[in-house]
Amino acid sequence: MSEPGRRAVLDTFRWVGGHADVWWIFADGKAFEEVVAGLAEPWVDAGVTHVVGIEARGFIVGAPVTVALGAGFVAVRKGPGGTLPGPTLRTVTDPDYRATRHDLRMQEVLGRGARILLVDDRAERGSQATAAVALVRRSGAQFLGVSLVVDELTDDVRRSLGRVTALATRQELDDP
Repeated sequence: MSEPGRRAVLDTFRWVGGHADVWWIFADGKAFEEVVAGLAEPWVDAGVTHVVGIEARGFIVGAPVTVALGAGFVAVRKGPGGTLPGPTLRTVTDPDYRATRHDLRMQEVLGRGARILLVDDRAERGSQATAAVALVRRSGAQFLGVSLVVDELTDDVRRSLGRVTALATRQELDDP
């Protein structure tokens, strides 16, 4: 685990009105750089060909991790809005921590031989991560694992996702 990345999360993460606020991490250039490096580091030798990021914060952390790994980036969009030209795969998530179901869509750009890493800021119940993994598998690609800024998953969900790396856990963050 990247100690500078972990330290950056612990030093800049905030709780605002009872909600997790990772935007402070993104607003601090040095912290963001350390977080990106920390998300990529455990996966450098895994043969990642593509990073998948879920809208919106997964785009923010996923894109620079893609560059760090020399891979391609594939967006998973939420809801009916937002353009994804051409054929797409679609699924609906189980309820998230707010009891909300999300419609997820991904372009059909992956296939056999693609080795996929899912990168996101946080995973609470894992409903969106689990649904994104299902899209990746439906595409014929090989799912390698998940790299998170903050891991809030239960052990059973973490096991279902395979290899999960994270810079911090909820227990490590000061929760008001």
